[in-house]
Amino acid sequence: MIALAAGQPGFLGVDSVREGSELGITVSYWRDEDSIAAWRRNAEHTEARESGRRSWYEAFVVQVAKVERSYAFQRPPAAQRP
Repeated sequence: MIALAAGQPGFLGVDSVREGSELGITVSYWRDEDSIAAWRRNAEHTEARESGRRSWYEAFVVQVAKVERSYAFQRPPAAQRP
Protein backbone atom coordinates (compact mmCIF):
# COMPACT_ATOMS: atom_id res chain seq x y z
CA MET A 1 0.00 0.00 0.00
CA ILE A 2 2.87 2.39 0.66
CA ALA A 3 4.05 2.17 -2.96
CA LEU A 4 0.49 2.78 -4.16
CA ALA A 5 0.03 5.73 -1.78
CA ALA A 6 3.36 7.21 -2.86
CA GLY A 7 2.00 7.49 -6.41
CA GLN A 8 -1.05 9.48 -5.31
CA PRO A 9 -1.22 13.27 -5.71
CA GLY A 10 -0.62 15.01 -2.38
CA PHE A 11 1.30 12.15 -0.73
CA LEU A 12 4.13 13.51 1.44
CA GLY A 13 5.48 10.43 3.20
CA VAL A 14 4.90 7.68 5.71
CA ASP A 15 6.26 6.42 9.04
CA SER A 16 5.53 2.85 10.16
CA VAL A 17 6.53 0.83 13.24
CA ARG A 18 5.63 -2.74 14.21
CA GLU A 19 6.19 -4.60 17.48
CA GLY A 20 5.89 -8.31 16.84
CA SER A 21 2.49 -9.34 15.55
CA GLU A 22 0.50 -7.47 18.18
CA LEU A 23 1.08 -3.74 17.83
CA GLY A 24 1.70 -1.49 14.86
CA ILE A 25 1.26 2.10 13.84
CA THR A 26 1.44 3.68 10.41
CA VAL A 27 1.23 7.44 9.92
CA SER A 28 0.81 8.78 6.41
CA TYR A 29 1.29 12.44 5.59
CA TRP A 30 -0.74 14.28 2.95
CA ARG A 31 -0.74 17.79 1.54
CA ASP A 32 -4.40 18.50 2.36
CA GLU A 33 -7.80 16.98 3.15
CA ASP A 34 -8.68 16.63 -0.54
CA SER A 35 -5.62 14.41 -1.00
CA ILE A 36 -6.67 12.30 2.00
CA ALA A 37 -10.19 11.93 0.62
CA ALA A 38 -8.88 10.92 -2.81
CA TRP A 39 -6.68 8.25 -1.19
CA ARG A 40 -9.66 6.91 0.74
CA ARG A 41 -11.59 6.59 -2.55
CA ASN A 42 -8.74 4.77 -4.36
CA ALA A 43 -10.11 1.39 -5.52
CA GLU A 44 -7.04 -0.68 -4.55
CA HIS A 45 -6.87 1.00 -1.15
CA THR A 46 -10.58 0.33 -0.62
CA GLU A 47 -10.10 -3.36 -1.42
CA ALA A 48 -7.10 -3.58 0.93
CA ARG A 49 -9.15 -2.02 3.76
CA GLU A 50 -11.97 -4.49 3.20
CA SER A 51 -9.54 -7.41 3.06
CA GLY A 52 -7.95 -6.24 6.30
CA ARG A 53 -11.32 -6.12 8.02
CA ARG A 54 -12.18 -9.63 6.78
CA SER A 55 -8.85 -11.32 7.42
CA TRP A 56 -6.25 -9.44 9.45
CA TYR A 57 -7.57 -7.02 12.01
CA GLU A 58 -9.73 -7.52 15.06
CA ALA A 59 -9.80 -3.74 15.56
CA PHE A 60 -8.02 -0.58 14.45
CA VAL A 61 -8.24 3.18 14.88
CA VAL A 62 -7.92 5.84 12.20
CA GLN A 63 -7.11 9.38 13.27
CA VAL A 64 -6.92 12.36 10.93
CA ALA A 65 -4.92 15.24 12.35
CA LYS A 66 -3.20 18.39 11.17
CA VAL A 67 0.48 18.78 12.01
CA GLU A 68 1.09 22.38 12.99
CA ARG A 69 4.81 22.04 13.66
CA SER A 70 7.44 19.32 13.54
CA TYR A 71 11.05 19.22 14.66
CA ALA A 72 13.66 16.57 15.35
CA PHE A 73 16.88 15.97 17.27
CA GLN A 74 19.68 13.54 16.47
CA ARG A 75 22.69 13.06 18.71
CA PRO A 76 25.94 13.10 16.72
CA PRO A 77 27.98 9.89 16.72
CA ALA A 78 30.32 9.56 19.74
CA ALA A 79 33.38 10.22 17.55
CA GLN A 80 32.04 13.67 16.65
CA ARG A 81 31.09 14.78 20.20
CA PRO A 82 33.26 17.31 22.04
